[in-house]
Amino acid sequence: MLKKLLIANRGEIAVRVIRTAKALGYRTVAVYSEADAKAMHVELADEAVCIGPAQVSASYLNSDAILDAARKTGADCIHPGYGFLSENATFANACKDARLVFVGPPASAIELMGSKRRSKIAMQEAGVPVVPGYEGDNASDDELIAAAKDIGYPLMIKASAGGGGRGMRLVESESELADNIKRARSESKQAFGDDELILEKAVIEPRHVEIQVFADRHGNAVYLGERDCSVQRRHQKVVEEAPSPFVTPELRKAMGEAAVKAALACNYEGAGTVEFLVDKNRNFFFLEMNTRLQVEHPVTELITGQDLVAWQLTVAEGLPLPLAQDDIRLNGHAIEVRLYAEDPAQGFTPQTGPLYVFDPAEGEGLRYDTGVRSGDSITPHYDPMLAKVLAWGQNRDEARRRLIRALEDTAVFGVTTNRHFLSRIIANETFGAGEATTAFLQQAFSDDPSLQPQTLDIRQLALAACVLDHGTSGQSAWSNAPATMTPIKMESGDTIVELLVTRIGNRLTFNMGETRHTLVLESQRDGLLCIIDNGVRQTCQYHRQGDSLYLQAFGQSWSVRDITHQPAAGANGAGSGHIQATMDGAIIEVLVEAGHTVRQGETLVILEAMKMEHPVKADRDGVVGQIHTCKGDQVKRSQLLVEITADETAEQETSAKP
Repeated sequence: MLKKLLIANRGEIAVRVIRTAKALGYRTVAVYSEADAKAMHVELADEAVCIGPAQVSASYLNSDAILDAARKTGADCIHPGYGFLSENATFANACKDARLVFVGPPASAIELMGSKRRSKIAMQEAGVPVVPGYEGDNASDDELIAAAKDIGYPLMIKASAGGGGRGMRLVESESELADNIKRARSESKQAFGDDELILEKAVIEPRHVEIQVFADRHGNAVYLGERDCSVQRRHQKVVEEAPSPFVTPELRKAMGEAAVKAALACNYEGAGTVEFLVDKNRNFFFLEMNTRLQVEHPVTELITGQDLVAWQLTVAEGLPLPLAQDDIRLNGHAIEVRLYAEDPAQGFTPQTGPLYVFDPAEGEGLRYDTGVRSGDSITPHYDPMLAKVLAWGQNRDEARRRLIRALEDTAVFGVTTNRHFLSRIIANETFGAGEATTAFLQQAFSDDPSLQPQTLDIRQLALAACVLDHGTSGQSAWSNAPATMTPIKMESGDTIVELLVTRIGNRLTFNMGETRHTLVLESQRDGLLCIIDNGVRQTCQYHRQGDSLYLQAFGQSWSVRDITHQPAAGANGAGSGHIQATMDGAIIEVLVEAGHTVRQGETLVILEAMKMEHPVKADRDGVVGQIHTCKGDQVKRSQLLVEITADETAEQETSAKP
């Protein structure tokens, strides 16, 4: 009997595993980096061990430290979650050598499915449909170019060891092939330490449909329906749902049986996901097998009523699967979206900083898998996913309605998120009709307003001013005192606006130039503003943090900074010449030197955070003064990096030099 489970992961998946393990009576052990010392998963576990500094390579990928934590705490089994070491055959073997039960498949299955080339060959031998292509062993560039002539165009170049879109290239014609092979090799080598490539015939605008499989040590294997993961951005899943609106019962059975064949072909144990591409004629082709629990496993749990982590632990104990294939029933519809701290209007730039408020909305059929709560900080060290937001319904439209409402009503204040972007996808007509393919976001959704910088209208500004004005006149909102007029100046991004607020009792009129808007203030308390707007009573959630005000209403969120009482010269941070870090991260390049003349918008410094590069630009024309950072520095958000001074003489002298 297994008694104590160590979870070799962090965030929402660690929290998810801990909760099921505790419910089944296991003692739990969390591991954490120095940056995660106060994280939710650390507090929920019975015991916790620090395994290193913030860097992933020194902590969550440090298998020796994790195994040592298991030894210290007396853990007898390890759950790897997903990501990090979950698909690392060497780690699975190391657990076995340390006499620890690895809650996952055998190392041999992980190793086989970790190679796109070898796994594809194995699937062909097992009778699983695969995309036509070329899988030569460490094929040279010349061999790939020759094979491409037989495959035809368009085709896909894929890193054999790859995933998540890295090392993947779509090639439309022969003239593009050689250059794309070189780029794919470089990406693959950098990401996976392996530059082996394969070629596949491109399946244009397919559905991405995956089958959840489970197998035990007694030769049993079942499938638990499918998940449609077609809505993707740069090969990264954005929305997942079960069942697929495109899959028929006949196709489900055929794909499920093929997925079980795939599992049995590699002597699989535990949870696995077999991913397929499905063309418009419902022909399906093996894509890859993920030898772990998937991020999107909760949608399968919601429609089957099964706890897949409990199933994993059952298999790890050496017991048979809880259900046979004929006992598995699908009920209703479930949709999941990934709520990220990122800005869709700025190329989905990851966001870091304090999470002042995170208050998931309540409602029938809703589920949130999260590893954060109000008061946490979003750091640049790890994936910026805040939560998986899920809704279940008796049918797809009911699930959609519930999910849209959950996204609109969940309060997130402090960091910009993709919440509005997600709700717009779920409400979109193409998605609603069940017609979204992998090309959906790039084509039908590319011009959506949620992808554009936000411009606040008079209504949003009036709500902000209503909060900022409340009580400043020193009289009750229902006072019979004469009307008062108060100027309120707010900063939103690089824009400064000034509203004149006229208050008569609880009636407020806001003037901005020739534009006017009137609100009746009903109440304001505990972060909830209740107003009557054009005869309609509505509410607005808000949070004040110093001069900053965060608001959320009508399915959108926005923020302003109150600069009413700042001196005019200092009111606008834009153009100050004090260039600050936009987030926590590492400086990977400083592109200017003291004395250089620069123009507004010119890139001064390259900042790396969350595996992405972010340019830090000049906010004014001028001459570079002091530089407060250098390549290799770790910097904090709002840390001063470069100073720019307006020096017309120096500017003229510099421009006159040959």
